[in-house]
Amino acid sequence: MTDLDLAYMPATELVKAMHDKKISPVEAMRNSLARIEEVNPVLNCFCFVYPEEALAQARAVEEAIAAGRAVAPLAGLPVAIKDFTPTRGKTTTRGSRTFADWVPDYDALIVERLRAAGAILVGKTTTPEFAYSSFTESPLWGETRNPWDTGHSPGGSSGGSAAAVATGCVPFAEGTDMGGSVRIPASFCGIVGLKPSLGRIPMDILPTVFDSISHFGPLARNVSDAALFLSVAQGPDDRDIQSLVPAIEVPVPVPSDPAGMKLALNLDFGFYAVDPEVEAAVRRAAEVLRDAGATVEEVVLDWDRDIVAAWFDYWGVLLAACFGDFLDTRRDDLDPNVAALMEAGRRMDAVAFKRIEFLRTRQWHKLAAVLADHDALLCPTMALPAPRIGRSDAEFDWVDDAGRYHGLDMTCPFNFTPQCPAFSVPAGFSAAGLPIGLQIVGRRFDDLGVLRIGAALERLQPWSGRRPAL
Repeated sequence: MTDLDLAYMPATELVKAMHDKKISPVEAMRNSLARIEEVNPVLNCFCFVYPEEALAQARAVEEAIAAGRAVAPLAGLPVAIKDFTPTRGKTTTRGSRTFADWVPDYDALIVERLRAAGAILVGKTTTPEFAYSSFTESPLWGETRNPWDTGHSPGGSSGGSAAAVATGCVPFAEGTDMGGSVRIPASFCGIVGLKPSLGRIPMDILPTVFDSISHFGPLARNVSDAALFLSVAQGPDDRDIQSLVPAIEVPVPVPSDPAGMKLALNLDFGFYAVDPEVEAAVRRAAEVLRDAGATVEEVVLDWDRDIVAAWFDYWGVLLAACFGDFLDTRRDDLDPNVAALMEAGRRMDAVAFKRIEFLRTRQWHKLAAVLADHDALLCPTMALPAPRIGRSDAEFDWVDDAGRYHGLDMTCPFNFTPQCPAFSVPAGFSAAGLPIGLQIVGRRFDDLGVLRIGAALERLQPWSGRRPAL
């Protein structure tokens, strides 16, 4: 086995090999750290790495296994945590100069659970300031690049995590998703990314536990690794009043037979301008599922651009509420785009903000009508392949003369229906060699359903064998 083969070994296989004494946890950890050292100068996907501590923990796991002691299910597995998520005793900057010196004295619950399962934190991954953007770039850490073409963006805001997973630095990584920040970089980096149902993984890192668009989720190279992550991270906890009771049993490996499923297909939500290569890849994936025994019907969703505009309004208010005090005390340290979003949030009228729920209600009723007769909705994750670095979200917010919206992500509408899980899986590549993602949106709380459809596609049109050249 080469070092690169070990780097790309799935989490499920790596854990078993370590626990069966076929691979040394120290060897696996050294390989992970070496891979980070190799790719990080090119991609800028890690802002912090902890080699001494990670190796010491790997040695402890190796000694426990050698002594025949019971170990936790993920014991020895390298994992990365997004730099937006608090980690006890580790600087957590949230991509911002305003948090450059913040060292939390606690772990976020998701970190606590991964550690309890035996996973070893190897580093923190880059994020734009306050996870605000579909591009991973911040005044503090600079630009993160796409492993398939370093002239392009890996997406955001969990772009560091996605690039780290796509290049074999770690088997899976944690991300946050308020408007697509797990699914966007998963699509652009050719891996899988899950926004679970709201409350499936407790969200405890904001000043509020009553927000309705915020999720934790895994970024992984295959569906069963995403399921493994979900299996240890999910479950109720009083730190998040919206966390779901009870926990669900997550099968690993995930069943992959789509026969008998009835799936809806929609390419544009009624208003997006979708790149022809994206549309073709999504249609091909739908046809693969149809050939395997699923029923696939193209449906009308009939949403409009107001959904996206309302999400931006909501996002600005959330940023202003959580971090807007820095406008008064450290404005010069903020990314100007973040400051502008916060200012817009401060100007938002309270009644107008409440009326966003009216639009969300209409949006949900249209989606519910589709899901009433279908097990899931298939659609693009992104309207375009990854754009070049140096561009901004604002460049992808305009309407052409035909009334088509030229947006980038097609993810944020499903943060407005947060009880519906949304799963991005690879669907193919553009002619330029950039990954294209398919988004699978499930019925309320049906996380296992979207995993099953993703597993079917993974089996029928395998993607894990294709790796970036880096």
